[in-house]
Amino acid sequence: MPERTPKALRQAIAEHAPELLPDFDAHWKRAIADTFDLGPVPAFMALWWGEYALARDPELDAHVQDLELRASEATDNAEAKALLEEASRIRHRVQQLEPGE
Repeated sequence: MPERTPKALRQAIAEHAPELLPDFDAHWKRAIADTFDLGPVPAFMALWWGEYALARDPELDAHVQDLELRASEATDNAEAKALLEEASRIRHRVQQLEPGE
């Protein structure tokens, strides 16, 4: 993982997960640049830190997407809840990654 700064994260996305870059840039422009408000930066970084962490591990990313898809198609509430909780645990775990990991 890169340094935990918007610039370093953007550079890592550009190098290792360029498919995320248009959405990253659009979100930055809409939430930060156009508003001149730095208040949302921590939430922005938390979201994109996790998105990048998943994108750099295609197998894990596919697994999370599969869990979420299966949950959306589940007809049993308990099954859907369990699938979403597992996806959430994974997303939470990658949020905890530190620079250099």
